[in-house]
Amino acid sequence: MTPLEAVSSIRSGQRVFVHGGMATPTALLEALVQRADELRDVELIHLHTTGAVPYADPRYADSFRVANLFVGSNLRGRLRDGVDYLPCFLSEIPQLFRSGRRKIDVALVQVSPPDDSGHCTLGTSVDVAKAAVDTAEATIALVNPRMPRVHGDGFVPTRKLTATVEVETPLPEYAARPLTTVERQIGRHVASLIDDGSTLQVGIGAIPDAVLAALGGHRHLGVHTEMWSDGLLDLLESGVVDNSRKYKHVGKTVSGFVMGTQRLFDFIDDNPAVVQLDIGYINNPYIISRNPKVAAINSAVEVDLTGQVCADSIGSRVISGVGGQMDFIRGASLSEGGKPIIALPSCCKDGTSRIVETLRPGAGVVTTRAHVHYVVTEHGVADLYGRTLDERARALIAIAGPQHREALARAWRERLR
Repeated sequence: MTPLEAVSSIRSGQRVFVHGGMATPTALLEALVQRADELRDVELIHLHTTGAVPYADPRYADSFRVANLFVGSNLRGRLRDGVDYLPCFLSEIPQLFRSGRRKIDVALVQVSPPDDSGHCTLGTSVDVAKAAVDTAEATIALVNPRMPRVHGDGFVPTRKLTATVEVETPLPEYAARPLTTVERQIGRHVASLIDDGSTLQVGIGAIPDAVLAALGGHRHLGVHTEMWSDGLLDLLESGVVDNSRKYKHVGKTVSGFVMGTQRLFDFIDDNPAVVQLDIGYINNPYIISRNPKVAAINSAVEVDLTGQVCADSIGSRVISGVGGQMDFIRGASLSEGGKPIIALPSCCKDGTSRIVETLRPGAGVVTTRAHVHYVVTEHGVADLYGRTLDERARALIAIAGPQHREALARAWRERLR
């Protein structure tokens, strides 16, 4: 079919899941927008997507509502006129779909071509898409030979596909930028906490890449992570990551989705050592904790002097989502020898401190002070686990930007009066 023919069955009032990340089915979304005048109150629900988001234009507010499960860069600052955010632990989103609490009527996905047994795969993003396809009344798919065939939970039988559109377009790519001196220093501090034989959870961005770049001298690392990117490839190809010491999925790199460049897509294509699984399993804290020495590395917008972590907003302005941070912080803390780590630069680009006396008004607490263990900046490591509020404040002030330490100490003393 053409994209417009494929989406012609979507009706007003339905809830439509949109495949995210590198698998965003752009052609189907563009076709759906062409039908805006004849549709009303269609909810589009998704994690972060890639590319333009014409359906979020205010002029289509009567036609489309958007429920972001994670706010990507293309929708930041646009939470209005029918565009909203649904906070939920990533590990619980599949159950949100399966329970019917957020019932999916139609799933729009992008898949690899069917193999000899008649199965496509969800390719780069299995995550919550597996549950959406399993529960949707209809599944409409772009079938793209550029989508890698990925082992794991993402197999979709062609009989499950209500309509298909054949395309051959390159996947969007996410390319890392050069690391700064501050980021490299954070990476070295985090790497110093990671033991040989650890199981890594590490995501995308400069700080995760800086950590991975500092791990070249380690041995027998494993990966059980929500997602990963090109930064991990050198460690996989050099044998630093061999997944030999894990208790779950020995010998395999396990995740829910990937984002990166063509080099990454080529690496995972039909590679039995790379497995993508349902995010309800990947991010289950109990499953995570079964592996030894889990090092969960996550970032933050700001951390207050008691250890509260804001990671999804700048004040009241949502810029990302709860995601899987708490899933892995908890899983790592329950792992034998595990280390939950929050890593961030000590200062914003404008020089203001990211170690703060109190979080900004409206800021969301993604990780509570009871869950925090390690906080890392370019100035060192603060180990907060088992420490009182005063001990925590002193440890955090010590890794804040030197120009902010006196003011933070003064503010803390005033708070104690």
